[in-house]
Amino acid sequence: MQLSYWENKTWFSNVDYTIVGSGIVGINCAISLKEKHPNCNILILEKGSLPQGASTKNAGFACFGSVSEILSDLKHHTEEEVVSLVQKRWDGIQRMRQLLGDKAIGFELHGSHELFPLEKPELYDTCLESITYLNDLLKPIFGQPVFVESDNHFQFRNVREKYITHKLEGQLDTGKMMRSLINKCLSLNIPIINGVTVKDVVESNNGATVLTENFEFNSKRVLVATNGFASRMIDSESVKPARAQVIVTEPIKNLHIKGTFHFDEGYYYFRNIDDRILFGGGRNLDFSTEETTEFGETRIIQDKLETLLQEMILPNQPVKIERRWSGIMGVGNQKSPIIKQVSNSVFCGVRLGGMGVALGSLVGQELADLAD
Repeated sequence: MQLSYWENKTWFSNVDYTIVGSGIVGINCAISLKEKHPNCNILILEKGSLPQGASTKNAGFACFGSVSEILSDLKHHTEEEVVSLVQKRWDGIQRMRQLLGDKAIGFELHGSHELFPLEKPELYDTCLESITYLNDLLKPIFGQPVFVESDNHFQFRNVREKYITHKLEGQLDTGKMMRSLINKCLSLNIPIINGVTVKDVVESNNGATVLTENFEFNSKRVLVATNGFASRMIDSESVKPARAQVIVTEPIKNLHIKGTFHFDEGYYYFRNIDDRILFGGGRNLDFSTEETTEFGETRIIQDKLETLLQEMILPNQPVKIERRWSGIMGVGNQKSPIIKQVSNSVFCGVRLGGMGVALGSLVGQELADLAD
């Protein structure tokens, strides 16, 4: 396809920065660049009609890591690495709140609770015994002990009698957040062009040539912010896709559950939203199948989510599922994001490890700093 004179002149000439991906990372990167260089020409390209991947498909958890998640991370990372990662999550959420405001993103601070199914008594005991240690380890970040024991006051079934509550974790409205980010981006005169698939980026004398399915153009810098789809654009085995399946119920009269909840080392998670329960996870039931960039649902995970919803979360309460969907995350052997220069003109900010809501705004800012 040949671009018209007007198309080329208006959108694809004299491009200083091309950002691939209009999710949390990509838009925050664009905003950061525009704040530093008000006169620069920034272009965001997006494959989907809406941000592809997980930015509009996540559960909206403003979380930093449950006790069992952090203990699991400590098996593969040093204390310093884990503290640094939790710090980034905390800083990312604070940046998002400051940039857009709590009302614009639907932020609510109800705390989060980690539940422990009856069939895993050793994990329960280990986590309870680790509360003091983790509170001391993370106190430089939060300034106070954040993990506390609390009673099962929501009356979940088939779980241990105590939760572990994180007092400073919250929740937000994913749709409001992304719409606010997009509006902020457009207010800064940064165009987002949807329906454009970038096939390759080739280094040239004065930057890079961006090759899409239908046309090509030049850009001084290209920043890849496609997270779970990163391996399609950058030669890296460090980022693998991970599909997350989610269900949401129809409205439930007099819903008494409020907050965010995790169990099984964070592989399952649920929350209240608009008098409904949103419930996701279960990829640990079938890791190999869920390592995919294809959207969709599988029977094994959907059945498990429905069973847990009926037997643990809302026992003896008939509920109907209104909607099912999936999102694609970017994960790897390490939990820390990859923010690096790939070549002379190409940079990437990817592998958010299922913590894109918390990490995305900070990763976007750090990607902008790197490419500046």
